[in-house]
Amino acid sequence: MSRLAQTDGLTDIQREILSTVRDFVDKEILPVATELEHRDEYPTAIVEGLKELGLFGLMIPEEYGGLGESLLTYALCVEEIARGWMSVSGIINTHFIVAYMLKQHGTQEQKDYFLPKMALGEIRGAFSMSEPGLGSDVSAITSKAVRDGDDYVLNGQKMWLTNGGSSTLVAVLCRTPEGAAEGAAPHKSMTTFLIEKEPGFGEVRPGLTIPGKIDKMGYKGVDTTELIMDGLRIPADRVLGGSPHRGFYQMMDGVEVGRVNVAARGCGVAQRAFELGVAYAQERHTFGKPIAQHQAIQFKLAEMGTKVEAAHAMMVNAARKKDAGARNDLEAGMAKYLASEYCKEVVEDAFRIHGGYGFSKEYEIERLYREAPMLLIGEGTAEIQKMIIGRRLLEEYRTQG
Repeated sequence: MSRLAQTDGLTDIQREILSTVRDFVDKEILPVATELEHRDEYPTAIVEGLKELGLFGLMIPEEYGGLGESLLTYALCVEEIARGWMSVSGIINTHFIVAYMLKQHGTQEQKDYFLPKMALGEIRGAFSMSEPGLGSDVSAITSKAVRDGDDYVLNGQKMWLTNGGSSTLVAVLCRTPEGAAEGAAPHKSMTTFLIEKEPGFGEVRPGLTIPGKIDKMGYKGVDTTELIMDGLRIPADRVLGGSPHRGFYQMMDGVEVGRVNVAARGCGVAQRAFELGVAYAQERHTFGKPIAQHQAIQFKLAEMGTKVEAAHAMMVNAARKKDAGARNDLEAGMAKYLASEYCKEVVEDAFRIHGGYGFSKEYEIERLYREAPMLLIGEGTAEIQKMIIGRRLLEEYRTQG
């Protein structure tokens, strides 16, 4: 085990889970990750392995067939998985957001129906807020749902849907103006719908189309797609929680979990970059000695290790705050912001340590260099995190008068 990014106060069960996941990463993910990534190939065998380990049910309560573990345990597992290949951690992230939202906000019927199948990985979740024209401005959502008898009819286009093709359940945020209070703020007229579909691309149920994978710079393997709704009929009992106009708050609750996940991914990728950099620095010789003995490289390694440790500590703090039932948007925003920025910096320093070889696809650091930028924008850009952090700090430190 690495001496960096250790976590105090874990139970024996947590340590056992993390040890099992780390072994899986070392044996089943790292040896094939770069090859699969270069082919942009979905990691089917890896996903099946995660199912066997029970990781799709990690945070789902035991009464629904899950392991009933904490957000901290989940985040530490994500950190390990991202160390192997960040795309794999993305496959489970949106699944967990949807499972968390169901656990927190679903009706009893919705929990009973979905959660046992999600715990086994038989139902796989995806999460959809973003649209082509809105970016971080969630209040500008134009996708619309209109009540028609016992159904809602949905129309609109969604963007950046992780697991869009492979998922069988998508939590989709739409505007539902009917029945909202007159003059209500935009976020008070939004509803989350639980949309079941077939896996794959094309028309995956009447009125719902997943056009195909978006070709990306990095974050390959996992399918990132659009979602197009054209007269899609959804039963009213598939409104998350059973009542409309609560969708924005439900989604934001899920996003807090997602931000801890992205922070954990940043920690995992940074750890791997440090491992690659410190190993290469001891193997590569210049001017008659390993480059690790040159002060300039030692300074880089010192900075990299410190950033890995700091990001991990903030991620753990954010997860523990959420587990305690406390509001954690400040801590999650800080953790996501710091971990993603530090990840980018640690990866770039490892890339520099590799010199010209870092530019070669034969070296793993080339893959990490293309993966790290996604963390700067996923689950809210750095600028959005700063807005959240700034507003919350002003709440905490508000002066009188």
